[in-house]
Amino acid sequence: MHLDPEPASSSGTSRRTFVALTGALTLGTLLATPRASAVSAAAPGLDDPAKKEIAMKLVSSAENSSLDWKAQYKYIEDIGDGRGYTAGIIGFCSGTGDMLDLVQLYTDRKPGNVLAKYLPALRRVNGTDSHDGLDPNFPGDWRKAAQDTAFQQAQNDERDRVYFNPAVRQGKADGLRTLGQFTYYDAIVMHGDGDDPTSFGNIRKRALRKAKPPAQGGDETTYLNAFLDARVWAMKQEEAHSDTSRVDTEQRVFLRKGNRDLNPPLDWKVYGDSYHIG
Repeated sequence: MHLDPEPASSSGTSRRTFVALTGALTLGTLLATPRASAVSAAAPGLDDPAKKEIAMKLVSSAENSSLDWKAQYKYIEDIGDGRGYTAGIIGFCSGTGDMLDLVQLYTDRKPGNVLAKYLPALRRVNGTDSHDGLDPNFPGDWRKAAQDTAFQQAQNDERDRVYFNPAVRQGKADGLRTLGQFTYYDAIVMHGDGDDPTSFGNIRKRALRKAKPPAQGGDETTYLNAFLDARVWAMKQEEAHSDTSRVDTEQRVFLRKGNRDLNPPLDWKVYGDSYHIG
């Protein structure tokens, strides 16, 4: 069960609507300087397979109270946040466009799959919390599809295209090591990168007013503290985000220990539950 439901905005859209509708985060204007390129070339990346696995477990601990992120392919539930069904490894939502994009990708790759027949309904309910045309069989069919490795791969690919890869690219452009790249990824997962003040891009801008990242000659720890301060501010703007433990007792714990490469062993807490990666 997702422990961190996020409320719909006043327009009924989500943290991810802008991202899902445009198909990618618009981070292209945030170009790396030569210094940033040099820094990122030397820094370990969250896209290293072992580090990426850690990232998936960290997010799953907050979103699903479990380190078994691969068990979440089949997850589907309406958590009452105004976004319709939330499902899969990154919380694709029927009301925000990213679930529609996912099912379209799956159908492009495997026509006639068990979810293909829901594409018209997913188009109709996009931007709403409606289940019209989805109930009563969509959740069961989602779980059936989740047994298909092609659907699992589609979930992986959409997660990477819309959230993971843009976050890592921006983290590297800012000269951040693995932990810093993860702080960006976790923020994009929760907040998306739309135009609202609590989006990832605006969280980053808020941090930049307080500190410079390494690519601009700043101290990495100082900058990450500024970014996490800005993230906490953003979380507290919405009641459903007001528990900031995924920052306070997870990311800040690693930062205080100087573990900027997210090297195991890792011990942290989210919502009072303890987790360990050896």
